[in-house]
Amino acid sequence: MSIIAEVKCARCDRKYSGVRSRCPYCGARRIGRGKYSEEADNSKGKMLIGILILAVLVVAAGVLLLTADKPQDEELYSPPPRDNTPIVNMTDDTGVSTITSDKTIPPSPSDSGGDDAEDEPSASPETFEVTYLAITYANKATDDFTVKIGEKVPLRAKMEPVGIDEPVIWTSSNTSVFQVVKDNPEGTSATVTGVGAGTATLTISIGGREATSIVRGG
Repeated sequence: MSIIAEVKCARCDRKYSGVRSRCPYCGARRIGRGKYSEEADNSKGKMLIGILILAVLVVAAGVLLLTADKPQDEELYSPPPRDNTPIVNMTDDTGVSTITSDKTIPPSPSDSGGDDAEDEPSASPETFEVTYLAITYANKATDDFTVKIGEKVPLRAKMEPVGIDEPVIWTSSNTSVFQVVKDNPEGTSATVTGVGAGTATLTISIGGREATSIVRGG
């Protein structure tokens, strides 16, 4: 069933589309609604066309509602809270008017201490006391060892606590028996070299503490 109703030609009695004004078969002009107009089909066609138009309008309205910019809410301005501290207008003996309030104004840093704050002594740097100090050879503490002439003996200073920011001092009581040279600026290690026969004392010191070892040369 077509949407457009068909009519019959009054001359050749053939059906053709209602949109034509002449019969396509014999060329006769259509008079009025034609010889036989299908009223039922025509009403159904009009109803379908109306439904299609309504659907298109509904879809278009939905698209417009979705794409329309929503009005932004106006920002509400709330004034800052007022300080209810009472303000008093006072006039001194000179006639100068001053405004005061009950709010206490904290003193500035310059008013609190004055020059006395600058005279306060600064904190002294933290010092560490050496609780243990020993001369070690091959990771073992030694207080007596022998070194031959020309022989080099590597030694280390073991202390507690570790990491003290102060160098260890190594000294020889007799450089004709042995000499000692630090291996690093911190003095955590040193090398003893035998020079001659005899007995001398090797001393290390740090943080007011000393440790000694007898060195026998020969």
